[in-house]
Amino acid sequence: MSDLSASPQPAPESPAPQPSRSLWLLAKKSAARVQDWFTIQPLWIKAMVVAVALLIPALGVYSIALQHKQAAVAAELKAMNVAAAPAAIDAGLPVVFGTGSVLGFLESHPVERITVIYKPLLWNLSERFVLIESQGKQYAYYPSDMETKIFADKAVTAAWGAKLNFVPRADLDPASLQVLERLDERFAGARPQSEKDGWKAGVSGVLSAALTVGLLGFLAFQLKGQFKSLKFLEPGQVQGSIEDLVGMDDIKSEVAQIKDQYQRRAEYAEYGVSKPFNVMFSGPAGTGKTKLASYLAKELGLPILFHSAANLETGYVAGGANTLGRIAAMAKRRKRCIVFLDEAQDLFMKRGGHRKFDDDTQNSLLAILDGVRSKSEAEIIWIVASNFNSESMPMDEAMLRRFQMKVDFRLPNKEERLAIVKHYLSQRAGKVLPDLDLRHFVEVTEGRSPADLETIVNQAGITAVQAGEMIGADTLMQAAERVLVGNVNANTTKERERDRRIIAIHEWGHFLVDFERERKQADGDWEKILADMKTIKISLKANPRNNALGFVFHKQGTNLLKTKGDIEHDVRVLLGGMANEELFFGEEGTTNGAHNDITRVTKLLHHAVAEMGMYRKTRLNFGALSNDGHGDGRHLDEETRGIMEAQSERLYGETKALLSRLKPLTEHLAGKLMDKGEMDLKEALFEIRSFEAACHEFSNRAGLASV
Repeated sequence: MSDLSASPQPAPESPAPQPSRSLWLLAKKSAARVQDWFTIQPLWIKAMVVAVALLIPALGVYSIALQHKQAAVAAELKAMNVAAAPAAIDAGLPVVFGTGSVLGFLESHPVERITVIYKPLLWNLSERFVLIESQGKQYAYYPSDMETKIFADKAVTAAWGAKLNFVPRADLDPASLQVLERLDERFAGARPQSEKDGWKAGVSGVLSAALTVGLLGFLAFQLKGQFKSLKFLEPGQVQGSIEDLVGMDDIKSEVAQIKDQYQRRAEYAEYGVSKPFNVMFSGPAGTGKTKLASYLAKELGLPILFHSAANLETGYVAGGANTLGRIAAMAKRRKRCIVFLDEAQDLFMKRGGHRKFDDDTQNSLLAILDGVRSKSEAEIIWIVASNFNSESMPMDEAMLRRFQMKVDFRLPNKEERLAIVKHYLSQRAGKVLPDLDLRHFVEVTEGRSPADLETIVNQAGITAVQAGEMIGADTLMQAAERVLVGNVNANTTKERERDRRIIAIHEWGHFLVDFERERKQADGDWEKILADMKTIKISLKANPRNNALGFVFHKQGTNLLKTKGDIEHDVRVLLGGMANEELFFGEEGTTNGAHNDITRVTKLLHHAVAEMGMYRKTRLNFGALSNDGHGDGRHLDEETRGIMEAQSERLYGETKALLSRLKPLTEHLAGKLMDKGEMDLKEALFEIRSFEAACHEFSNRAGLASV
């Protein structure tokens, strides 16, 4: 079983996509993201964005209209230009403000000269000032836009048209400029409308551009921040396919039912199957729940939104409920999509008795999953995934009823682990030694998830690159130790001889108790012992992961069900470390290194006595009477405590008696381990066989079977 997506295989060369198509897809994707963001916003933000979006084109249209109007006026002024020589204002003649219209004055008075003074404003807009010399005076006019148009039309045929002179304001002499400036101050209110509108056109254009840039910046900030965690992944963006999930045939068949029901929902509805598509994925971490949801989306051609239920809470009251509401709104806008909520353990807990806002989030999800309220919601698939363990945690029944299909993920078995590892190694075919024997590696990884296997193979690749060699069985075993045990070091105990000896004696105590049982069951078959023993390596290197000064690297057992004898053997193995310390260093020499062992022994015996009713006349689970379904030391009755203590003393005595017969062997093995620093199982069995062969009388005295 694997959650690996196959690395994309090199596809045959195809024509490069057209730039126009790429731009269109990018624009379409960006528009969809903006629509998703807009959907989840509160009403006041939506109103503000709409208002700004409408204001931008309105200001732009207004600015363009003013510019066109000003361009028309400028064109009219240009048509009036008869290429007369520029002339300044005659300072010797008085200047008065003309009354009436310009055309009326021209028709009723004799005219010696007409001077039009103009100044370019914004773009193609000009300011115009008309000075008419008549009967020894100069009459000043600021014609309106309409007057200017009529004035321009008349100038073509009128007798006074030949008397027109056009003078740029910049070409006026200082005396003329002073006169004109005084006229500007006196008659500022008489300026034409086109001149007054000049600044409006500029301001409107600038404001429209500023609002456009501001709105785009605001949307970019929002999409990068708040929307970043709520993003739909399109089917084409999913790498690999459902066939890349190795060893998941039973689970893939369950998902095939979801696909069939979704694609033929009309036919299913005829049989009364019309519930919402609510699916629950549950199982250990790393078993492929997220990958399978991605591949399902690709198979159905649906966009999928990933969100962690652990991140629903925002720190504000009803934050989780609001986030779920935004997700639901985005899904409804898409109509056909998949929403995948991961890490949803807390959402399956029974409501009540904890924080109220957790209940609010659960209630919101219940309402969303409750049923179809519109046609668009009928095409939304809600997949809620969790590592929920119904055996150890009570599940909310109301939440459980909302799911029409439940898919239980599991850890891969031996054959599946072998297929998964081969699948990962096939992607590195050129860097892997041929004909690898993976049987031992597969046994070591018992109980590990596909994600763990992927990590181990990746670590093996890293180790091989650093060593400049191919990936082999030894490389995989080193990687497994690095991933499963941690980064160990020998410097912590290198110069601490006393601690190293205590650790060696302690670890061999665990090993020899387990070895004696395996040798008895194998009937002296050393090959079978090598294959069946859980211990893989004993090391004096410190393990920072659990603050241990030494460690035993072992594989998990294949038996899912444990007998009473199995539990007692596990207890003996755990007690073997402390028993060996007492044999070698006396009761006063035992250390706190056995703290973890004793804790595990206590839990095992409590499970056997209080929960399974072993060593009692009646089979009752007293642990079920506690509030959480599991008793602890504070709630133990005297009888249970007494039985646990008695069985612990009995098993400890048996362990100590066994190890006392093996004390010389332990001394020999401890010396070898201190010399080498670490020993694997094959080396340990070789040393035992060598020691027994050299000390035959010791074998008879210890009661060991002949080899």
